[in-house]
Amino acid sequence: MYVKTFRVKNFRRLRDVRIDLDPETTVFVGANNSGKTSAAQVFRLFLGAEKERFRLYDFTADCWAEFDAFDAASDDPHERLPRIVLDIWLDLNGDDDNLHRVVDFLPNLSWDSGLVGIRLSYMPRNAKALIENFEEYRNRALAVERPEGSNYEPWPRSLTDYLSRELRHEYEITYAILDASHCDERLEPIAGYDPYTAPGNASRLGVKLDSLIKVDFLDAQRHLVDGDSRGRAEDLSRKLSGFYARNLEQRENDLAAVAAIADSERHLNEHFAKVFESTLDKLADLGYPGFAHPRLVVKAAFNAQSVLNSGARVHYALPAADGSMDAAERTLPDQYNGLGFKNLIYMVVEVLDFHHRWIDAEGERPPIHLVFIEEPEAHLHTQLQQVFIRKIREILPHVEPAFVTQMIVTTHSAHVIYEKSFEPIRYFKRTGVDGNVHHTDVKDLMTFRETAEVDTRQFLRQYLKLTHCDLFFADAAILVEGNVERLLLPLIIQKAAPELQSSHLTILEVGGAYAHKFQELINFLELPALVITDVDSVRGPNPAAATTDSADVPAARSSCMTTQAGAVTSNETLASWIPRMRLIDQLLDADEATKSPLTAAGTPGCIRVAYQTRRPITWGEHQAALAGRTFEEAFAMENLAWCQDEAQADLRLRVAGAAAMTLDCIHEEIHKRVKSFDKTDFALALITKDHKQWTAPQYIADGLYWLRDRITVVAPETAPLTSIEAEVGE
Repeated sequence: MYVKTFRVKNFRRLRDVRIDLDPETTVFVGANNSGKTSAAQVFRLFLGAEKERFRLYDFTADCWAEFDAFDAASDDPHERLPRIVLDIWLDLNGDDDNLHRVVDFLPNLSWDSGLVGIRLSYMPRNAKALIENFEEYRNRALAVERPEGSNYEPWPRSLTDYLSRELRHEYEITYAILDASHCDERLEPIAGYDPYTAPGNASRLGVKLDSLIKVDFLDAQRHLVDGDSRGRAEDLSRKLSGFYARNLEQRENDLAAVAAIADSERHLNEHFAKVFESTLDKLADLGYPGFAHPRLVVKAAFNAQSVLNSGARVHYALPAADGSMDAAERTLPDQYNGLGFKNLIYMVVEVLDFHHRWIDAEGERPPIHLVFIEEPEAHLHTQLQQVFIRKIREILPHVEPAFVTQMIVTTHSAHVIYEKSFEPIRYFKRTGVDGNVHHTDVKDLMTFRETAEVDTRQFLRQYLKLTHCDLFFADAAILVEGNVERLLLPLIIQKAAPELQSSHLTILEVGGAYAHKFQELINFLELPALVITDVDSVRGPNPAAATTDSADVPAARSSCMTTQAGAVTSNETLASWIPRMRLIDQLLDADEATKSPLTAAGTPGCIRVAYQTRRPITWGEHQAALAGRTFEEAFAMENLAWCQDEAQADLRLRVAGAAAMTLDCIHEEIHKRVKSFDKTDFALALITKDHKQWTAPQYIADGLYWLRDRITVVAPETAPLTSIEAEVGE
């Protein structure tokens, strides 16, 4: 038995999301503030130690407007007042050992689906009484005479203002049983189905659910500072002490251990008696009249736990010069070791402690142990990040088949996620399916695995793993042709679209031949992506290529200028992805809509391609609209006068005798030059120049403008929650 899936409604950014869990380890990824932590926190508030400690802020932002828009005269409070819902589905297929433990959650005697569903709702205890209570307090507030000229309004100014104080008194957790036969394929109850709700906050179902699932949290903020006296050394020692007290085999019946502690205690008492003798004799004379003078004695009280807790500290043994360990090893105190290693030890001990508490639980042990680990990569170097998930599962003791530990890891580390395949990754997208930036949409990459071609999937996994790119954590992706664009793009962004500097962009150097392999993944993630590539003109294979509209015309190998009649592109991204054109003239004439096609639903697409376009070029008295074949050629033509200046000779774009040439001749010479020079040297030389002196190629600037407008979204207006700003009474 394990948690197969859960659905969350109206909790923070999670307006309505479904998340499937892997039987062993699931990885939550996404940009900052995308809802990953919220998906863990909802379990803490429904099942963990902080059960029922909800606050008004935990409701999705647009629920606040729903509260204040409630009309007592016409609205049904039971139906209209928002509630936070967590649906949990357990998979029991083949698990006969635990069938008896879920009898209370079976919807009927004919149940045979293998899925057990429980709905937890944080909802009004009595919706009608809640509204009556609010109106009573509101009427009192309105009756208060306010000072003349004052705009002050007594509490409560609105229903949200009332609930900011009274939520815990007015709301409670209720439990309901879900029947999979009355749900759709996404396990969403069909219209008209009303699950059976058990009465009362402390219902039997709540107790039963706690006996099925144990939840533990290893938070990102572990307060592990590096200091001489206070910090991780003491925290780690205390953690080991607690671990010893709860989990390790106690030594009370080990006579050798007990004798060693007793001898140490006796010798220390003799030492104390000698050291404190004179002082205690003087104190003995300070008695109180009428009472016998007590005799003060300093004594030690030892046991194994107290020794570890207060008298022992973690040290690190230093190996010999040849790497071996010997009996006379030297040790260093904990604070002399790196934060990463300490953090790793702390997390391992904490997870082991969780595990042993679960194993040693009083009464009947819950068959499911959910462990949420937030951002384990803190202070860990890349190699440890790569193996963390695998290693931490390896050290967990083996348990019986009827019991399972499911780990849910939230991370911002590319090294953590790419060690695994796509299957356990859940991508949190910051814009919901309804387009609302306050809502999160969760993408299950298991679905991507099932739809993507095998070779494409293998290529993507290898590329993402080897380059450690942060595709799953970015606001947008930019796929570039080569090293030159990758080096110069930050400068071009600074010049053309500085607003993008405040966004998290991931730049992938993939080339025109492989960029199209990212098509399926980017479309699946709905991640805004700009593909910057080269038109890569080559001679057409036959005269028919000059007129055909087919994107399947094979490209010739001989490169040529974009002005060559019948030229086609050798770039597979342009030919087979966007805009699916092979002819150079067609590509150069393509409009904006062609470069950023709409989705199948007719909505604006999330991908745009940018390649060289015709630009007005002037050289002396000559003018023409010309397009470069590559970035370097386009840059040279759009900065023609500057590049031909002697001061820019190190760029290697200067043509001898250019002053006497026609525009077509100098274009041809630059085309030949670019084919044979070192492009990386050109990029590095350009970086040393004053970027204010040159102009970014227009095709890249246009693409960046599109990306800027695509990810710079104005949030929709919601009802202001002015009533809870002050948190009066908290």
